[in-house]
Formats: sequence, structure tokens, C-alpha cells
Amino acid sequence: MTPEQILAIAPRVLTQAQREAYFNDGYILLPAIIGDEWVARLRAATEELVERSRKISVSDRIFDLEPDHRPDAPRLRRVSNPVEQHPVFWEYVNKSVLPDAVADLVGPDVKFHHSKLNFKWKQGGEEVKWHYDISFWPHTNYSPLTVGTYIYDCGMEQGPLGVIPQSHRIEPMPTQYDASGKWVGCLSEADVARLDTSRAVYLTGPAGSLTLHNCRTVHGSPRNDSDLGRPLLLYTLTSADAFPYTGNPIKSCHDQAILRGKPAAYAHHDPRPCLMPPDSSRGYTSIFSLQQEESPAAAM
Repeated sequence: MTPEQILAIAPRVLTQAQREAYFNDGYILLPAIIGDEWVARLRAATEELVERSRKISVSDRIFDLEPDHRPDAPRLRRVSNPVEQHPVFWEYVNKSVLPDAVADLVGPDVKFHHSKLNFKWKQGGEEVKWHYDISFWPHTNYSPLTVGTYIYDCGMEQGPLGVIPQSHRIEPMPTQYDASGKWVGCLSEADVARLDTSRAVYLTGPAGSLTLHNCRTVHGSPRNDSDLGRPLLLYTLTSADAFPYTGNPIKSCHDQAILRGKPAAYAHHDPRPCLMPPDSSRGYTSIFSLQQEESPAAAM
């Protein structure tokens, strides 16, 4: 569906002004829209996963660890596929207001692509460099968006998600390969300079806030040097008429599940080109290991 077609449908959760802001700017922030009961359940499930990580000493397909992670002092960067690691995460994306908010932005038929639980651990949680998402998992159109849930309050000190307004409109989209042709998963310094990061908006908010950004929107986040960690629960959802060109790098048993509405009979193809990622069998690792230039062996 096109933005015009989506905006012509009565919204479920968002105001028309919020929907128009999303299409114009490439993102919106919904402060404290998730209730306290969901927040408490998500915190408890997250703590269970952190406890499990104490038994892990090397990053694997589930846990992406910071280099100084220890059993007595866990430091996580990511839990992949939280919807398969604890039932609360799958229940949340089905039964909360989250997929209804997404339906207001992609159309009434909403499909699940993947989930991840990113951390910025206290006292040194790593930055995420400026990048955009769609070339990690290209689709037939640009409806995919990522929804972040702040499980705890997030201020500037905790390294919040930052977005560059209207960067989803850039044509052509900048590469995420370096000058030698190596996939690095972020923009070059020259491309970042042309974007004017002084315009960046940092999406701070209390626990229960949602951040929603389009798959083309350039975003990143600074280090967390505070004494408070910042987990961010992320779901990538799409319109039902968006189909992936490549294998899902964080594939779960729920891949392509319909969360709202019905499956699409036809694919919608956006005429604009989409940068493709490298073959995932040749060292395609997490964005953290890519941007920190760790070897594939260290990241797996």
C-alpha cells in the first residue's frame, strides 16, 4: 500500500497527525503508551535472559556478548530472537497495542519479520554508528519498520535511539560497504557529514515508550556511560504485501506470521532500488561486531 492509501483508512491507535509525521519525517515517538503490567512482564523476562547469559562465555546465535562479559558481571549487546527465548515476548507483539500502532503506518495487514533485544550496558555500552536497516534484510517495498520498546526510562545519559529526520527520503541511498567493497553495516564518514547530524533527534522517554522508524531512516545511538543500563526491545514488522528478497538473518519460527489482518495475495514492488547485503554464509554477523570490526569468528 502507498502512504496515501494507508492514510485514507481510519486509524486504530494513532492520530492522523502522528501518521502524517511518520511519513514526513521517517519516525515517531509514542511516550508511555505501553501499560505498567506489560512493562513489568517484559522486565522480568529480560532478567531471566540475563541470568541465562551468565553461563555463556562466547557469543553464539542467541547471545551477543561484550568482550568483557563475565559470569559474575554479565554484559550483553543483544539477545537474538527473544520471541523464541521467552513466551512473554511473542505474547507482547500479538496482544499489546504495538501491532495496532504499526497497522496505522503500514496498513491493516501486518506481518512479523524478526525481533531482537539490544542492550547498552551501564558504564560503557557501545555506540551504534549511523546506518539504515533495509539493506540488512531487503524487501520488495519500503513498508518495514522497527518498533523499539523502552523497558526502563531512557534519557540522554543512557544512549537513546537517535534519528535523522527525513533521511528516509534520500535518493540514492548511501552505501553501507566501505571503499574496498567490504560490508561494514554503517555509513561512511563522508556520507554522515552530508546528512548533517546536528539535525538528529534523540528519542528519550519513560518506560513503556515506543520508538517507530522506517527501514530507510538513518539512525544510531551514542555510548551509555551512565550507571543505568538500557535494554531496548525491537520488533521489525512489515505490511503483508512486503516480501523479503533474502534470507532472514535473525529468522525465527514466527517468520512471516500475520499479526493483524490477512496474508497478501500479491506483492507490492517499490520501483526504487535497494542495496543488498553480502551472502550471510560469508561472515554476515551482528551489527555490533560489524561496526566494532571484530572478526567473524569472534562474533559467532
